[in-house]
Amino acid sequence: MVRHLDQFSQQSHVSRPSPIHRPPVASRYPNDTVNHHDRPPVDPPYANEQAKKQFDPNGEKPTIEVFYLPQLRGSWAACTEGLEHPYTHLIRPVVFDHEKAKGRDDVVLAHLNHRLVTMSLRLLRAEIWSPDTRRKLYRVTARTVSTLALDTPAVIAHARLLILGGDSQRLHEELITAGGYLREGRLVRMNVGQVQRALAESQPDPVSPQMQQRLHELWPEHRDPLMQALEARMKERATSLHNLLEERANKEINDITTILSELRTNILAELHQPEIEQLQLAGFSTTEREQFERNMSALAVRVDQIDTEIEQEHAAIRKRYANPQPRLFPVAVTYLIPEHMA
Repeated sequence: MVRHLDQFSQQSHVSRPSPIHRPPVASRYPNDTVNHHDRPPVDPPYANEQAKKQFDPNGEKPTIEVFYLPQLRGSWAACTEGLEHPYTHLIRPVVFDHEKAKGRDDVVLAHLNHRLVTMSLRLLRAEIWSPDTRRKLYRVTARTVSTLALDTPAVIAHARLLILGGDSQRLHEELITAGGYLREGRLVRMNVGQVQRALAESQPDPVSPQMQQRLHELWPEHRDPLMQALEARMKERATSLHNLLEERANKEINDITTILSELRTNILAELHQPEIEQLQLAGFSTTEREQFERNMSALAVRVDQIDTEIEQEHAAIRKRYANPQPRLFPVAVTYLIPEHMA
């Protein structure tokens, strides 16, 4: 990771602002990628920090922040599938937070495997690792903040956190941030709330060339502490996700058990229907009767297999969620400079 952070400093020398505006989460992906590939942005773009609000006319659900997709073209058009409400036929907005979507049918959850998010992630990853000559996203930025919000410079690292299961399959993915204040040449670590507030107060105004050069010179001194802060944040977040992943594993076990149990019940009901027993007595030719008996035998065998299949599915799910391992991939660095020092 030190090598990656060093590359950030070497690539741009804090030369210009980048498209990163706030702590990156799933809702930041679509604009950062769609905008850079000649597609209309998700409405509203985060650059103006004005999100639309979804109100419940009955007053039963809270007001939430939502995003309306524009008219997408080409392969991106498939991202709008499922947005039309099945009864009102109104085009629904999307949200990126599971809690906001819970119990609502007036919004669509753009989860990690939603087409919009997967396509945006694919383009974002390609852009991040593209050669310098073709890069449109810069991985280092220096931004100003109000002196009232920050009285000393700060540096914040952004990284991709990936949680892998026991079968090396992806269980969770998100972008995390960590950083600290630069005081007397040392990095004093910020907590999560301080990082979020500082990034929220960032402004697009560039810093002076003298300050850019000074930050570049200070990089070797705060590189290692910044890496340690990012690793500590990774461990904190991985620990907090443990209960969530355990709940998800239990839910998958319960879901597959319910599905296979219902299948067994339906098959048994089919095998013991009076109409089936009556058909066995008359009305079938020899060939038809033999085929019918083969079908019934296959269903009976399928019933006998279900208990074993449930055990196999349980074992596969437990293996998938066993001993989840966090992986960290640094993405970008943001310097925040008080206006009086910029």
